Amino acid sequence: MTTDFPGFSGPTASTEAPLEMLSACHHRIERQCDTLERLAPHLLEHGSDSAARSAAAAIMRYFDTSALQHHADEEDDLFPALLESMAGSDAVCIRALIDGLSAEHRKLEADWRRLRQTLARVAQGEPATLPADTVASFTQLYASHIKREEDELLPMAARLLSDQDITRVGAAMRRRRGIRDSDIDSPPKP
Repeated sequence: MTTDFPGFSGPTASTEAPLEMLSACHHRIERQCDTLERLAPHLLEHGSDSAARSAAAAIMRYFDTSALQHHADEEDDLFPALLESMAGSDAVCIRALIDGLSAEHRKLEADWRRLRQTLARVAQGEPATLPADTVASFTQLYASHIKREEDELLPMAARLLSDQDITRVGAAMRRRRGIRDSDIDSPPKP
């Protein structure tokens, strides 16, 4: 499912390789979705025990920050760069893809807000259950969304965006995360 872009190492990519970082984020989202799917039956059997509380807190931490930053990386930076690069028949394809992915982001975010309410109760140690159908709907939408981005969006971006465009996307991703460019360029302190 993952597209490997030449010269980068997928899951450990950084904002210096923004397309790889977006792909690596997909892997992390998949892991969080896997944990969410395992948490639902765990709660039925063990309740909000320490393992459930820890898992719920980690899932919330990820989807409250990194997943939202990922959506912003795409919508605020990557999508506009792609729209600016449009030419010929790519224009219709890019616009439809971006509109569909943006709509999916809104749906995922709304579904997340509903799931988060239950996870917050679990993280506090309160009794709660995660409806399997709600979890399945969320994780399946994320899986199909990620597949579209891996199979269509990222390869299109790699093909159409210039090195300068990709550098601008990476710089915006760093700013969103509070990473200064000097933090990237400076060697680590001993």
